[in-house]
Amino acid sequence: MQLESAILNLALNAQDAMVSGGRLTISTANASLDVGDHNTHPDVGPGEYIVIAVTDTGSGMPRRVLERAFEPFFTTKEVGKGSGLGLSMVYGFVKQSNGHVTIYREPGLGTTVRIYLPAVLAKTQSAPLAVEKEVVQSGSETVLVVEDDPFVRSYAVMSLESLGYRVISAVDGKEALQTLAAAPHIDLLFTDVVMPGGVNGWELAGLARKARPEMRVLLTSGYALETLAANGHVQQGAPILEKPYRKAELARLVREALAAAVPV
Repeated sequence: MQLESAILNLALNAQDAMVSGGRLTISTANASLDVGDHNTHPDVGPGEYIVIAVTDTGSGMPRRVLERAFEPFFTTKEVGKGSGLGLSMVYGFVKQSNGHVTIYREPGLGTTVRIYLPAVLAKTQSAPLAVEKEVVQSGSETVLVVEDDPFVRSYAVMSLESLGYRVISAVDGKEALQTLAAAPHIDLLFTDVVMPGGVNGWELAGLARKARPEMRVLLTSGYALETLAANGHVQQGAPILEKPYRKAELARLVREALAAAVPV
């Protein structure tokens, strides 16, 4: 019931943020947190997590609101239209569950709230069902992963390494450009589109291709492609891997990107 209430609270907040209508997306995925990410978030232990993401296409939460979002009784709504307890209740439930919650917003694009809850692997005595295994494509190329969310970055890095790729990671566009200047060879740039730091993924892709015309690029985002295109963050029809994504989807899109013709 607490999880249901948390998701409902986030959905209602998202609805209020989209005054003129928009798109509300609720998605789930698996994520892994390694020791490096534990150092970034000491209150969250390494391990497997279930991610529930609630994304809206509203105006985007202002920074001053973001900084106080989890405070009890803090609200930007009119008197009588909100108690200010919604996000603080979500935060309390997640922390009681030994989880983590993040808010990412981008002015003009919207807001994404991600809840990370520890995964529990159920043990069963019954014989496992015969499931047809999905063929996952692997490789040995070098991939530069650029992602500001430590949980998502960790999942992408671990997934690609398990597929045989050599992986280098960066937390934003500026660090990625420094890596590109120093690394001798990178076959694929796999970057989030919307990132803090002054250089978004689309701009990073353009700068990277100028420096290394032979390098392939694969974009990823939790925002709808039409929303990104409408705000000039990416061209309509550009290949993009929508978050949250499964390892098999990542593997397929990476192979397709590496096999694509070099852009002129």
